[in-house]
Amino acid sequence: MKILYAIQGTGNGHLCRAMDVIPCLQQFGEVDVLISGIQADIPLPFEIKYRLHGLSFIFGKSGGVDLWKTFMSSTIRKFIQEINSVPVEKYDLVINDFEPITAWACHTKDIRCIGLSHQIGALHPDSPKPDEGDMMGKFIMKNYAPVSDAYGFHFKSYHKSIYTPVIREPIRSLEPTNNGHYTVYLPSYDDAHLLKHLTKFEGAKWEVFSKHNSKSLRYKNLSINPINSDAFVKSMASSEGVLCGAGFETPAEALYLGKKLLVIPMKNQYEQHLNAAALEKMGIPVIKSLKKKYEYDIELWLNDNNPIVVDYPNHTMSIIETIVNNHK
Repeated sequence: MKILYAIQGTGNGHLCRAMDVIPCLQQFGEVDVLISGIQADIPLPFEIKYRLHGLSFIFGKSGGVDLWKTFMSSTIRKFIQEINSVPVEKYDLVINDFEPITAWACHTKDIRCIGLSHQIGALHPDSPKPDEGDMMGKFIMKNYAPVSDAYGFHFKSYHKSIYTPVIREPIRSLEPTNNGHYTVYLPSYDDAHLLKHLTKFEGAKWEVFSKHNSKSLRYKNLSINPINSDAFVKSMASSEGVLCGAGFETPAEALYLGKKLLVIPMKNQYEQHLNAAALEKMGIPVIKSLKKKYEYDIELWLNDNNPIVVDYPNHTMSIIETIVNNHK
């Protein structure tokens, strides 16, 4: 088979999952990889056949998505050109991880597109939803990368078509320890904001990984490090707990490693509010922002020593086998 695997390149979670998915797909045929987006930090150890600009959400500096920069980074003309440039008709199977270019290319050419993403799991009617509705966010998420068949991932299997997270092999092979520090990944906050608030908790040691700084620095009880996948994994595996956005892969990996978790969903990012609703239902603490009014909640979390226990089996190969057999 000729298989096209299309990956969203905004953030790092899709690429982390791809590291396990691609070798499984290669068992069934020749796999070409497409990545669109401009906000990822992790390189893939596979040949990239197509690298496109796509549609990327640009992180802000105070807890949300910068809607103006997001709008300015994309043009309709460029988007349409990229849709027309991808020869989806040459493939026997197109699998899409929330990637808009191939999704719309398949849609316009009436070609089957198999969705395999966390967003599908989060949007599923059986998955938890936030109390506050976001009609625009929901509309964008549902229409961002339309697919003909849908398989999803989530923190729990809320439906037979929703699977528990793909935990990449480098995480599965770790032996977690506890060196007493807290690993922080909040890319929508700049370093000044993190320094202002986290240094108030003098009894905690914070290891921050930042998209806003290319050099390491230390101030009081906080260190700031540039994004580095290996260093981040090492820090997380040896941490007391993880403070991060309400994305999918980082919280899932933290839970798998048995770490206590605190999440802050990004503003203007509906998917993160869906994730926060699911995590909160599991007993994970969620705060709305990194502000003075939530310092008490952070203090409670720091003093809590009961992480949530999860069971995330290694079933990536069986998922891919099911999808290929269903659609070959």
